Amino acid sequence: MTQVEWFDDLQVGMRFKTGDLQITASDIKRFAAEFDPQPMHLDEDAAAKTLFKGLAASGWHTAAIAMKLAVQSRPFGPHPLIGMGVDGLRWTAPVRPGDVLHLDGEIVSLTPSSTKPHGSVVVKWTMYNQNTEPVYTFTPITIIPRRLPS
Repeated sequence: MTQVEWFDDLQVGMRFKTGDLQITASDIKRFAAEFDPQPMHLDEDAAAKTLFKGLAASGWHTAAIAMKLAVQSRPFGPHPLIGMGVDGLRWTAPVRPGDVLHLDGEIVSLTPSSTKPHGSVVVKWTMYNQNTEPVYTFTPITIIPRRLPS
């Protein structure tokens, strides 16, 4: 994976890939119990009777997993991922127990600030499962510092 430190080092088309994370039934149930307590996320028998036809992670759990993977990958070096917003958020397939997930990202735009020492970076991220099936897409707008003049 490409790793850079400053906004000035980035280029449109630059790509990023994260490591993998395997999801368990207990992960799904633990998140759901606290943040999205619905049958398709909490109980296999109840989930089988929903349109998911089985236990599936909450979409918000999927989003949190994506954030974890993006942060762990450190695409912008030591700088935190500070967001200004997210476009194009879509859940395209359910995340199931046993799925192994990773993110692929591509920079789609770069806008330097004319008044602040940073720029905004738009990265289109897609989360894939172990079968290379896309399960989630999102396009955050992130603030990255510019290199200060010497």
